[in-house]
Amino acid sequence: MIGTVLVANRGEIACRIFRTCRESGIRTVAVHSDADENALHARVADAAVRLPGTSSADTYLRGDLIVKAAITAGADAVHPGYGFLSENAGFARAVLDAGLTWIGPPPEAIEAMASKTRAKELMGIAPLAEVTEADLPVLVKAAAGGGGRGMRVVRRLADLDAELTAARAEAASAFGDGEVFVEPYVVGGRHVEVQILADTHGTVWALGTRDCSLQRRHQKVIEEAPAPGLTEELERELHGLAVRAARAVDYVGAGTVEFLVADGRAHFLEMNTRLQVEHPVTEAVFGVDLVALQLRVAEGHALDDEPPPARGHAVEARLYAEDPAHDWAPQTGRLHHLSVPDGIRLDTGYTGGDDIGVHYDPMLAKAVAHAPTRAEAVRRLAGALERAAVHGPLTNRDLLVRSLRHEEFTSARMDTGFYDRHLAALTEAAPDALAPLAAALAEASAGSGRFGGWRNLPSQPQVRRYAVAGEEHEVRYRHTRAGLAADGVRVVRADARQVVLETDGVRRRFDIARYGDTVHVGPTVLTALPRFPDPTAQHAPGSLLAPMPGTVVRVAEGVTEGSAVEAGQPLLWLEAMKMEHRITAPATGTLTALNAEPGRQVEVGTLLAVVEGHAE
Repeated sequence: MIGTVLVANRGEIACRIFRTCRESGIRTVAVHSDADENALHARVADAAVRLPGTSSADTYLRGDLIVKAAITAGADAVHPGYGFLSENAGFARAVLDAGLTWIGPPPEAIEAMASKTRAKELMGIAPLAEVTEADLPVLVKAAAGGGGRGMRVVRRLADLDAELTAARAEAASAFGDGEVFVEPYVVGGRHVEVQILADTHGTVWALGTRDCSLQRRHQKVIEEAPAPGLTEELERELHGLAVRAARAVDYVGAGTVEFLVADGRAHFLEMNTRLQVEHPVTEAVFGVDLVALQLRVAEGHALDDEPPPARGHAVEARLYAEDPAHDWAPQTGRLHHLSVPDGIRLDTGYTGGDDIGVHYDPMLAKAVAHAPTRAEAVRRLAGALERAAVHGPLTNRDLLVRSLRHEEFTSARMDTGFYDRHLAALTEAAPDALAPLAAALAEASAGSGRFGGWRNLPSQPQVRRYAVAGEEHEVRYRHTRAGLAADGVRVVRADARQVVLETDGVRRRFDIARYGDTVHVGPTVLTALPRFPDPTAQHAPGSLLAPMPGTVVRVAEGVTEGSAVEAGQPLLWLEAMKMEHRITAPATGTLTALNAEPGRQVEVGTLLAVVEGHAE
């Protein structure tokens, strides 16, 4: 029997595994980098071991340190979670060689399937050896790992070499393995996968299907189970291929076999030899705890001959600290509060007061809704996210709500190009028109807006200014003997935490939370602007500022001060939160300043380069 489990991971998945371990009476051990010293997963475990350093390469990718930590802390088993070393056969062997229980598939199965190139060969599929114009578009993919890192769509042959170089660098940074390959890019396909679970007694379960078509940067955003709209014949084919892949490598434990489905045909993508981020939707539909089943399989227990029956529909949305309207730029800062309405499962690695740093993936949480039908589950999740309290850095919450309510999604006609087609419309600013007034009235009721209210005429208007979605809004209100008042609106109630306004006979309640100059009015986020703004530093036209904190990983070859550049030409790359972000020339002209070199750490707003455009 397993007594103590070390989770070789961090954040949300570590916390999720710890939860099942506690329920099973199993002690837990966390590992943490210096950046994660106060992270939630390190706080909730029974014991925690430091991995010196902050980068993934120095910490969570150091299998030798993690095995040593397990032995030092008295763990007798290791669960890899997902990402990092979860598909590393060498790490699995090191765990087993140390006399510990490995809660995952045999190293040989990982070797056979963890490399996407070898997996395709096993399934009788060969990657493209040479790419011609006739092959375009193609997809460059990392052979190891997942999560969209090291993946590029190439639509022009002239871009292939540069994208191969970028993919290799990103894959090496994320997974310690720079191998990449090229395959045809299926346009208009749906991303459908099958959850499998196998024991050491020859039983393999195919636990239904999931649809993960809504993706950004080839990383999943919204997932659901079962995949809607599949014919019974196609579903049987998908299950059969998934079981065939598992049996081909004598698989043990939880895994996922992924496909692209287009024109009623299934195209094998890969097998992930680990638990997936989206596993909760399968758990909800089948009424199982996949982590608990992983633990039982690792202890040698047999699965039932058949999996339990499926019931209902489940949908999961990934909440990221990022700005979808600006190239999905990751966001950092203090997460003040995070909660969702009752009845929604929330898996997270953060709690109120935690800081979101620059070193790791920007996913804050996963919200999951389950209901008898797909339409009910989608409506429930959209409503819950709309009502959720997410106080802190900018997130993709509004995008999730709009995506779930988009006609293409509600009618199950989505594919992997969903955001390519609809992102601009889905990220259009649509702030609540009454939110700035509610913020101002809450501030005034708290006393900070009263200065001068009674020293002048009672009817003298007070003015407050807020920035909402990049636009400035000015609101006016008055202090009267009856209380606060505003033109065209009846103020029913106003205090620091809640404002109730009535317009045209309809009352609306606004919950208010303020953190410094940031004001959350329900789902709307505002920035309070000073009454008399100070002069701010001005940058020359063509200045390129760092859109997020991160590290300069490389500068384009041959680019120096004085170089002639073309509009859209890549100049340098920043790495932040495990993803690379390309900084391009804003116009055709001359690079008059370049303040970036590989390895340089930059903050938001750091001047990276200046391009002086040519006069037309």
